Amino acid sequence: MICHVIEGKDWHTGKPLRLTIREGRISEVTEPEKVSDDAPLVAPGLIDLQVNGYKGMDVNAPLFDTDDIRRLTASLWETGVTTFFPTVITNSEEAIARSVRSLARACREEAMVDASVGGIHLEGPFVSPEDGPRGAHDRKWVRPPDWEAFCRWQEAAEGRIRLITLSPEWPDSVRFIERCVASGVKVAIGHTAATPEQIREAVSAGATLSTHWGNGTHVMLPRHPNYLWEQLAADELWTSFIADGHHLPDAVIRVILRVKGEKAVLVSDVVALGGLPTGQYRTPVGGEVVLTPDNRLHLAHDERLLAGSACPLIEAVSRLVVRGLAPLETAWSMASVFPARYMGWAVDGKWRVGDSPDIVLVTRTDEGKRLTVDSTYKGGQLVYRCVP
Repeated sequence: MICHVIEGKDWHTGKPLRLTIREGRISEVTEPEKVSDDAPLVAPGLIDLQVNGYKGMDVNAPLFDTDDIRRLTASLWETGVTTFFPTVITNSEEAIARSVRSLARACREEAMVDASVGGIHLEGPFVSPEDGPRGAHDRKWVRPPDWEAFCRWQEAAEGRIRLITLSPEWPDSVRFIERCVASGVKVAIGHTAATPEQIREAVSAGATLSTHWGNGTHVMLPRHPNYLWEQLAADELWTSFIADGHHLPDAVIRVILRVKGEKAVLVSDVVALGGLPTGQYRTPVGGEVVLTPDNRLHLAHDERLLAGSACPLIEAVSRLVVRGLAPLETAWSMASVFPARYMGWAVDGKWRVGDSPDIVLVTRTDEGKRLTVDSTYKGGQLVYRCVP
């Protein structure tokens, strides 16, 4: 019988905690008299709704295969991410089908990959064709919403597309959103130049999320009205955002947190260049991009336009805490409990006998400025342990 005894401080209460896990399920939850001062926090696994790649592995690469998704999954476990959404972005119809088919095959063949992939996030190709809102998406492949094409991709994905980001500025967007929602697919608004009225219509049709709010926009906007204010004001919309220090200034993040509260969700939007040396790279979809020494990733031809993030989700959590934007419990919730709640999953960060938990043991290093993952458990199974 495989047994793990996990001891540390509960992430929510700070109290001493001991979990006994047998055959992947919690068999005992106890509170020891004390634990060491440097004991790790015992926290729920991180959930990332937007992962394009990491450490050289690119979900959108033409030859991305089962071995690549296995390595990507293991690399994310090292950062405390136990559930993620591989994000397939704007490309040709054939390339999108190939990407989602490869992901579905990997999930079918690898049980732990399947357990770790919460679903596929299709970001595009139904986004704005305009410079700025389109971001790094290739204009050549941007197109209006097409239900038949989406159904073909969903079939190739074996039903695993669970989230789609689109711009409601296109004609017939409302009907497309309604069809997605009726089929059980969450709809997010992003990379948009939609009018406030079109935003409201999308929300009425069932859109429930803003994808990396504040990014994928025009460089200059009318102060009001505009599509950013309209999304932020919609109570029905959850808001995902990137907190890597480059995508949004601290003051804007404070506003998001005050307005959205428990509907604010951290995402990494991390790409394959995350974790790689600085320099200029060519990506299969975004083209020429530059990774700077401070981990800022931008298009080579226009440094004002970002091309995704190079920071994993745990670094965003650390930054919110260090910058005083949120206490650790709240910052961690925005990257675990809140995205689970958005997806309708029963994850609340509490420990119960009989559960098969996703757990991260994390310590503060660098004088409290950095969070370091000691161990990661997926479904009660040890999948990563840091070896000093």
